[in-house]
Amino acid sequence: MRTAIAETYPEIFKDMETRLWNPGGFARPIKARQRVWQTENKKANFITPLNLVEDAEVKDDARQIFRMMTLRSNDQFNTTIYGYNDRFRGIKNTRMVVLLSRNDMVRLGIEEGQNLWISTQFHDGVVREMRGFRATGYDIPDGCCATYYPEANALLPLAHYAQGSFTPAAESIPVQIFTLAAAPAG
Repeated sequence: MRTAIAETYPEIFKDMETRLWNPGGFARPIKARQRVWQTENKKANFITPLNLVEDAEVKDDARQIFRMMTLRSNDQFNTTIYGYNDRFRGIKNTRMVVLLSRNDMVRLGIEEGQNLWISTQFHDGVVREMRGFRATGYDIPDGCCATYYPEANALLPLAHYAQGSFTPAAESIPVQIFTLAAAPAG
C-alpha cells in the first residue's frame, strides 16, 4: 500500500517505505507546518466563533450545572473505536467515564470510580439521561466535564448546534451530574 501511495504521489511520498522508519518519520509539505499562510495578508488569521446561543435560556448555576464536552480517544477515528484504553488520558478498559476536576469531585462528594448519572439540562421537553459513568478525576477546568463520543451521544440535544453548519454541537452541553444514590426519583 505504501509503495502504491509513493508511486501515486512521488512529490510527497518518494521513498516512503524507507523514510517511514527514520527517526521522526518524514515531514509532509503542509503549508501551516512550513509557516506559509495562504491568506490575503500572508499571516495566520484566527476567527473568534460566536458563542453557542441556541441554549441561551439555560441559566448556569455554577454549583450544579456543568458544561460537558465530548472527546475521542487516541485509538479512535471519528465514531470507529479500536480499543477501550486511552493512553492520552490513562484510562483503561472502559469508555464509560466522566472526567471531572478534582475540586468539583470534592465539592460534590464524588469519589474516584464512583458510578454517576448525567442528565442534560436543556429545556426543549426531551429528557436525556444516562447512567453508569465512572467518575474520573482529571485536569479539567472546574465546572466542566468530559465524556467520550459516541458513548454520550444520547445526551446531546439536536437543537444545540453550530450556527453556520447546523451540525449538532457535542461541546458545551449543559448537564447535571448525580451519584446514583443522590439521583432524583423519576
